[in-house]
Amino acid sequence: MLTALVGLAGALIYGSADFLGGLAAKRLSAVLVTAVAASSGLLVLLLALPFVGGVWSPTAVLWGALSGVTGAIAISLLYACLAIGPMSILSPLTAVVSAIVPMTAGLVGGERLAPVGYAALGLALVAVVLVGFVPEKGAVRPTTLGVLMAIGSGIMIGAFLILIDLTPDDSGLVPLVLNRAVNAAIMFSSVGVLAFVAAHRRRVLAGVGVPDVAATGSGATDAAARAADAAAVPARTGRRSRSTLTIGLTLAAVCGLVDVAANLLLLIGIRIGDLSVISVLTAMYPAGTILLAAVVLKERIAPVQWVGLGLALAAAALLALA
Repeated sequence: MLTALVGLAGALIYGSADFLGGLAAKRLSAVLVTAVAASSGLLVLLLALPFVGGVWSPTAVLWGALSGVTGAIAISLLYACLAIGPMSILSPLTAVVSAIVPMTAGLVGGERLAPVGYAALGLALVAVVLVGFVPEKGAVRPTTLGVLMAIGSGIMIGAFLILIDLTPDDSGLVPLVLNRAVNAAIMFSSVGVLAFVAAHRRRVLAGVGVPDVAATGSGATDAAARAADAAAVPARTGRRSRSTLTIGLTLAAVCGLVDVAANLLLLIGIRIGDLSVISVLTAMYPAGTILLAAVVLKERIAPVQWVGLGLALAAAALLALA
């Protein structure tokens, strides 16, 4: 019962963090938002570490650091595949793969459920697809590259869950501290590299008198130019730009704090329950995003998503009985 409640609560909080991150990404680059969120989360974990504690064993450090690498790769691939689209297909595909990978690892590793538990896992996977599905008018078929990126992101998210599960029970917050530190280092390095590439490209184009392709762009060249500009913040120094930057950074920082709360629930759920159960429940994170979007932004929840939310609650109830 407690495992199901912790897993579902963690999923809703993860979705809330994604909602805040999405708002921040409308004002700043997604890479910069992720870096700031990782840093604010790391700060909170470092402040809490002396009170919560944890043994700095080699395995805790190793698995925690590797989970930071997988998390950075997962985020990068997720943003990339969603940019290619269509989101209505690639988003639930990522969520389902992120659930199947650790669920399979847990069951192969010896985790056992009552018969109703296996039925609940299947029901939960269906709920993940429906909750994450966003109907799009005229949606096109996804490209092979988009599908591969979505699958890769899901695998990396699943790997993150598996690595956290491998950390010792006495490690406390140590794995999460290492996860955030490595994740922040990778993302800020990415911001620096992208900013350098963007600045170098502008200097080259200015020197030869060629218009910036980010403004005029076409096709693959335009996509590459926009990627190089991904780390840029508003260039104007006016009051509006400063306000946009401040709001974006604030949202990103709060996103990191909320995400840490979700990570803590994930860690608790893994410690008290089974990886196979927690991974499937955590994959329902789109529920938190769409509920907040409905309340705050007045976005409409599609009927198929309401069905998914209902199935998610039913699956959680069945897992509580398993």
